[in-house]
Amino acid sequence: MRVLVVNPGSSSLKHALVDAGSDAILRHGEERWEPDAGSGRHARALRAALADAGGQAQAIGHRVVHGGLRFAGPARLDDGTRAAIAALAPLAPLHTRAALEGIDAAAAALPGLPQVACFDTAFHHTLPPEAATYALPREWTQRFGLRRYGFHGLNVDWCHEQAARILGPQRSRRLVVCHLGSGCSVSAVLAGRSVDTTMGFTPLEGVPMATRAGSIDPGLLLHLLASGIERDELDGALNHRSGLHGMTGLAGLREVEQAACGGDERARLALDVLVRGVSGAVAAMTTTLRGLDALVFSAGAGERSALLRSEVCARVSHLGVTLDDPRNSEHAERIGAAGAPVAVLVVRAGEEIVVARQTARVLEP
Repeated sequence: MRVLVVNPGSSSLKHALVDAGSDAILRHGEERWEPDAGSGRHARALRAALADAGGQAQAIGHRVVHGGLRFAGPARLDDGTRAAIAALAPLAPLHTRAALEGIDAAAAALPGLPQVACFDTAFHHTLPPEAATYALPREWTQRFGLRRYGFHGLNVDWCHEQAARILGPQRSRRLVVCHLGSGCSVSAVLAGRSVDTTMGFTPLEGVPMATRAGSIDPGLLLHLLASGIERDELDGALNHRSGLHGMTGLAGLREVEQAACGGDERARLALDVLVRGVSGAVAAMTTTLRGLDALVFSAGAGERSALLRSEVCARVSHLGVTLDDPRNSEHAERIGAAGAPVAVLVVRAGEEIVVARQTARVLEP
């Protein structure tokens, strides 16, 4: 089955035509626009994606960030599924609203083509209770469905599969995956099952990110609210004006690295904050795994920043992590030193292949 995979964001729509049987990516592209581009932007971008696919798509698979408790796996899209996704929008508003716009645009453009929603949270449904539970009043937890959901699950699943292919099942049994892009998370995978992760009830929790703060003292937030910061302003700052951008005013990790290497003290501090957060999360995940067999870096910064990988690995060298510096500089697939007790890999993100497979599986007769 040839699946058009749709991955919508607030200012872009990534798409790929994937042969779900062979994992071959036949076509891929990205349509981008300004954040204030107005309504209908996903519809226009999707029409461009369909045109690029040359009419070959037999189904459409959508990456949806938040599936809540209801969706532990992919689901065929109908009115009920769409309504359930819409009800979860407050937990990841930008991502979910973009996904809904893409779903509606696809339904309008090709009403006869089956659609499937594939959820980033689904892979983390295997989190044990101690990892999923917040130390909050029990009645709140039950009333509001409070738990750690985790995100980036589609790519974490892919990274585990690739680690097992490269290293074998035993050498990848206790695996930590660092998904480091605009959003960042660190996850522990034990024998193919998610057992811990840094992102939580929403994609705001965890390590620092490009524009998101990551975990901060909740008392600090209460202090800001009491000091006159409005809720909407706080929401916008935590999602769009924090993280590396908040500390430096720079657009992304590449710019932060360049500035840091050029002597910019704010950029160097921001990079140190990120490295501390990621390396601390890696070490914390080993307490759940009771050790570490392999460490994987993936997504934009994880795949392309040799400096970030080097500094993270240096901080967790006591766990048996040692890099082969030339291979790290080349962004090779295997970047760990020969003979080191922990393997270190760079895995190119593969959400589109996982979405295509899941879509085909749901639609099998």
